[in-house]
Amino acid sequence: MPEHSPLDLTEGDPFGPHNLPYGVFSTADEPGRRRLGVRIGGHVLDAGAAAHALGSPYAALLDRPSLNPLLAAGRTAWRDVRRALTAWVTVPAHRADIEPLLHPLDAVTLHLPYEVADYVDFYASEHHATNVGRIFRPDGDALTPNWKHLPIGYHGRAGTVVVSGTDVVRPSGQRKAPADPAPVFGPSVKLDIEAEVGFLVGTPSELGRPVPLADFREHVFGLTLLNDWSARDVQAWEYVPLGPFLGKSFQTSVAAWVTPLEALDAARTAPPARDLPLLPYLDDAGEEEQGGFDVRITVEINGEVVAEPPFSTMYWTAAQQLAHMTVNGASLRTGDLYGSGTVSGPEVNQRGSLLELTWNGRDAIELAGGKRTFLEDGDEVVLTAWAPGPDGTRVGLGEVRGRIVPAA
Repeated sequence: MPEHSPLDLTEGDPFGPHNLPYGVFSTADEPGRRRLGVRIGGHVLDAGAAAHALGSPYAALLDRPSLNPLLAAGRTAWRDVRRALTAWVTVPAHRADIEPLLHPLDAVTLHLPYEVADYVDFYASEHHATNVGRIFRPDGDALTPNWKHLPIGYHGRAGTVVVSGTDVVRPSGQRKAPADPAPVFGPSVKLDIEAEVGFLVGTPSELGRPVPLADFREHVFGLTLLNDWSARDVQAWEYVPLGPFLGKSFQTSVAAWVTPLEALDAARTAPPARDLPLLPYLDDAGEEEQGGFDVRITVEINGEVVAEPPFSTMYWTAAQQLAHMTVNGASLRTGDLYGSGTVSGPEVNQRGSLLELTWNGRDAIELAGGKRTFLEDGDEVVLTAWAPGPDGTRVGLGEVRGRIVPAA
């Protein structure tokens, strides 16, 4: 009987040739050398070494320590490289060259696969925004007057975007409860999660030239799973009048894998119906059937599922967010990352933050290790996600894992 090949995947593997997400890894024998890789099943293919072994013209893009050169190469290159990679892992004639270049995932270290240029976070879930409004403005309108007219967002901190598996040091800052006479300083006591999907920009744009909705796929390379850690008590005290700052900027965790948009064609779906007319630069009428993505997220705390937020319910699409953040002429840079905002659905078990799940600490959730309102030191949060793939397959988006450690 021939020896089993790592390329002989089990049926339904979410990391089959229909997916091929990109990541960056290093090995124990060369820990200082980072390499661009592609995940196939339970292995990662050294993409640069494969390109050299097969005499590929794409070696200059793939034999790199970062995804950024490929991101900058543009959509035609993205398609061509993906086509080549698919052939390398599926055509039997390539196996002798490819198999020695496959590394088991448990034998490598995964790194942040791209250099983040700018980081922007949005607030695109109507269910999340409504819940937050009801928590903090119980006697007022749940949504602010502008919410259904534009995708609300803010600029985050690119330097604190980290790869899955990085510990989360509990942040400190000023906080003031409504009844307190004055603010105090110390570790956050309302440390929270935000289950999100991130979108990674490849092709840059010119300063002064807005990017229209129709050009979304020319600029955005792919998506990744994202957890935007949040200190709710710090955020509540600081955010008026300029918005989030230290309550958000301490850390954002992303998956080690970036899934190309081309792998998600079967997951395209229509966003929820809009009940107010949109200004022309945001009006996706005629194209809205493909504007959303059917991504299913699972949130676990200490190994227990606490929520399953559906990304298909997001009111604002990634294309609208891209159009909005460039409509004033702001340029895109290779490596720009923007988050969708917390993903929450209409049901209680679909809420993507503890702020909503516990209604700002009023209703504790039950875990095997005890009740939780917000995260405690030692807690580990894991986000996973998948999307429908071609012919009934699933496209895995990997995981975002983070463990809370005490404040410095």
